[in-house]
Amino acid sequence: MNIGDRRYVAAVAPAGLYLIALFLIPIGLVLALSFTDATPLGSNYLRIFSVPVYLKVLANTLSTGLGVTLIALLLGYPMAYLLSTLPTRSATLVMGMVVLPWFTSLLVRSFAWTVLLGQAGVINKALLSLELIDRPLPLLYSIFGVYVATVHILLPYMVLTLYGVMRGIDRSLVRAANAAGASPWRAFVHVYFPLSLPGVAGGCVLVFIMAIGFYITPALLGGPRQMMIAQMIANEMLESLNWGFGAALATVLLVLTAAGLAMFNNIFGLHRFMGGAR
Repeated sequence: MNIGDRRYVAAVAPAGLYLIALFLIPIGLVLALSFTDATPLGSNYLRIFSVPVYLKVLANTLSTGLGVTLIALLLGYPMAYLLSTLPTRSATLVMGMVVLPWFTSLLVRSFAWTVLLGQAGVINKALLSLELIDRPLPLLYSIFGVYVATVHILLPYMVLTLYGVMRGIDRSLVRAANAAGASPWRAFVHVYFPLSLPGVAGGCVLVFIMAIGFYITPALLGGPRQMMIAQMIANEMLESLNWGFGAALATVLLVLTAAGLAMFNNIFGLHRFMGGAR
């Protein structure tokens, strides 16, 4: 090993040891617990995939993660596009408004939505006063409330990721396509959008991974039918003290996250954006 290789090893060794100590070892312990704290071996996983309640929770988790990701993309893409067209000073001001909610606790923001969406909340009172409805809408403790609050909390991640990519796109390429006879829509679809795909991919991955692991917001704004896997893990670990089954659920959540990454890799080709293709 030459001097350059030794310096490289010395540089990456602290980060490698950190990942091993605080990532790989805990995951290994959770995986081992999910098998060893069960009789017979593997019964925790058999229980997850054979009991309809747990399958429903898995379906809720996946559908909520995908739904929130799609809505965040549909709302965040035009917002990020607008930001990327603004002068630097104006974009900084608007971006500050986008990230302003981060200065408030996640718990506080979730509680704020309970005030807005409750039967006696601001939204229902406004609709009743305008005589648009004759009875309060069930906005709270429903899938609607979970989606609205989760998208509100995760939307800045999508916008920031998209904005970072869009800001670096050369707009002269779009103008060249227009000069060659392409309509604005065709120039966007065939020139601009493909160049923004790294931001789309990064934003979707980030929002999806965070959404399927959400705990506080679904617990406060959702009902029993909207329970997600993070809530069930907390129930098993903290209330039932069934650590083995909770570890199995946590392992399934990890697998779902990996499956989500694989899905987005197949759709967007994440390996190309991360330098995997030559």
